[in-house]
Amino acid sequence: MLRRWPGATAAALITLVTIGLIAIDLTDASARRWWADRAFATDVVAGILVVLITVLVVDQVVRVRQLKDRARATAAQAAILMLEAQRAKQAVSAAMKGSGDQDAALDEVRTYMTILSISAPVLIDARVSRTFLEHAQRLGAELARGLASGGKAPGRTTTGSDSRLEGAFRSLRAASAPLLEMLTAEERSAAGS
Repeated sequence: MLRRWPGATAAALITLVTIGLIAIDLTDASARRWWADRAFATDVVAGILVVLITVLVVDQVVRVRQLKDRARATAAQAAILMLEAQRAKQAVSAAMKGSGDQDAALDEVRTYMTILSISAPVLIDARVSRTFLEHAQRLGAELARGLASGGKAPGRTTTGSDSRLEGAFRSLRAASAPLLEMLTAEERSAAGS
C-alpha cells in the first residue's frame, strides 16, 4: 500500500497529464489529427488514464478512512494508558512520601508498564502518538526511579524525585491532548479520562 502523500502526488500527476493532453487536443490541430488517425491508441490511453485516476482517488479515500479509524483506536489506547498513569503516579508519589503502600505502588507501576507494552505497537505508527509513547516511557522510568528511592518517613520525600515524577506526568498529559481530542466526551469518560 502506498503512503498517503506519494499516492496523492501520483493522483495529482496523472490528473495533470490528463488535463495537459486535453489542452493539447483542444489547441493543437496537428495533435488532434494524430490522435484521430490512431483511434485504438487514443482509446487505450484514455482508458488507462481514467482507470489510474479512479484507482488513485479511491485509494486516497480508503486511506483517509483507515487513518481516521486507526486514530480513534490510538486515542482510546492513550486514554486507557493515561488513566493507569494517573493511578500509578498517585501510588508511587504516596509511597515516596511514606504515606502509601510500597507493594500497592509496585503493582500499579507493573500494571502501567504492562499496558504501555501492549499499547506500544499501536502508538508507534504516527508522529503524534509516537511522541506520546516517548513521554509515557519517560514516565515509566520516573515511576521506577520513585519506587527505587523507597519509602521515607511520613511526610518526607526527595524533592527532586517528586518534581521529576510530576513533570513527567504533566508532559505525558500534554502529549495526550492531541490524541484525546479524537474521542467524544462519552468515549473519554468510558475510558476513565
